Amino acid sequence: MWRQITPGVLAIMLALAGCSTPVSPTPVPATAPAAPAPTPAPALTSSASAPSVPGAPAPPRQPGPPNGGDWPTYHRDPQRSGVAAGTFALPAGTVQWQSDDLDGAIYAQPLLVGEQVILATESDSVYALDAGNGQVRWRTALGDPVPQSALPCGNIDPVGITSTPVVDAGGGVVYAVAFLQPPHHELVALDLATGALRYRQPIDPPGADPHTQLQRAALALSQGKVYVSYGGRLGDCGAYHGWVVSAQASDGSLADVYQVPTQREGAIWATGGPSLDGSGNLYVATGNGSSDTEFDFGNAVIRLGPDLQAQDWFAPSDWATLNRRDLDLGSTGPALLDNGLVFQIGKSGTGYLLRADALGHVGGQLFAGPVCNGAYGETAHQGTTIYVPCRNGLHAVHVGEASFAAAWQGPAFNAGPPIVVGDTVWTVDEGTGALYALAADDGTIQQQVPPPSGAGPLPHFIAPAAAAGRLVVARGRSALALGPAAP
Repeated sequence: MWRQITPGVLAIMLALAGCSTPVSPTPVPATAPAAPAPTPAPALTSSASAPSVPGAPAPPRQPGPPNGGDWPTYHRDPQRSGVAAGTFALPAGTVQWQSDDLDGAIYAQPLLVGEQVILATESDSVYALDAGNGQVRWRTALGDPVPQSALPCGNIDPVGITSTPVVDAGGGVVYAVAFLQPPHHELVALDLATGALRYRQPIDPPGADPHTQLQRAALALSQGKVYVSYGGRLGDCGAYHGWVVSAQASDGSLADVYQVPTQREGAIWATGGPSLDGSGNLYVATGNGSSDTEFDFGNAVIRLGPDLQAQDWFAPSDWATLNRRDLDLGSTGPALLDNGLVFQIGKSGTGYLLRADALGHVGGQLFAGPVCNGAYGETAHQGTTIYVPCRNGLHAVHVGEASFAAAWQGPAFNAGPPIVVGDTVWTVDEGTGALYALAADDGTIQQQVPPPSGAGPLPHFIAPAAAAGRLVVARGRSALALGPAAP
């Protein structure tokens, strides 16, 4: 049996969000006066000919919306819409290039900025490929990844860069989080043009055990800060928590920390990472918590301010059942719609429509209803339509003023996170690795690209990206581009 917490108890629980420290495992106040100096990178190697940028990095800049057709962050924009700029159509069946194998598996979504494709691998390397022909322009190796044998649970081997980086195109910086030996996470800033190191800094949450924390959620960049989210590994081993940590984009020094106030668990693990509104507020969804007697912010949607102070929250009335059954509400991230509404769906397949300015607390949704048999990864949304990646196919949902209704269901394969390019929705069949283009209005198959022969099982939650008339998708250790013929 559960009971709803009172506002006073809520205030105490949310106060756990306010601790920060540069490196130490002992939490200190978030307003810690001293920021650590950027540290050198003895283990880093780069194929770029330019040397590392000396001295202090440039002052922080506030990145604007994607430039032209760029795709600089997961699902292109801070709201994680997954909609490409423009209305270009991709030639049917045209493969522009297939890259050589990189040094590890690619879990991150490709990022397309200018004439470069940015890719990150589980071998702790960041690559820039030429967008026109797929050749490597530069590669920066950040160190040694962590073998699965050194960790208490999980299903990625080795573990290096799992999350999608973020690019400040105007400042010419790529931000990524690497998991390195001995097990710890580092935030690195690389020069976009050359791959040269600007800085690297520890980014593990204060007091957290990096052996049990997986950094899968995409990075976000807003108001001069990089936001990094954490969950647990497959198997839910150890005393992990959901966390969001922010660091100053200028030098990587720790700024603010939020910990989900569970006894344990409450992961923030959906691949899309936080969704951000126009004021820089973050919306995150959590996985199951460890309590089924008192609400602990597991299986919740939480709004955080830019300083990571909790502002508001929602949880389904059956949160305790979801906790017991490991039916994470946060297996996808919150979809921030243009009309001030939020759509959230998780492993149970039930969708929830919320008000962004008043999330509703326990059972306070505007509308709830079944959508599919379980959603994972990240949705895409355009106008009043949401495209939901489910275990039984891609589902389209039309949203009204205070409700939603099913529009169509695509072929019944295990659908990866979709993106929208003009009047077409693209998604990967996680079972076979095939790439599908579905008509946005009715879900019919427009084209299909089979996986490369001998590719083997692909990582989970693979999402394509598209910009400037080109679509790029990771295929295990390589990338494939559809678009105009290579020169």
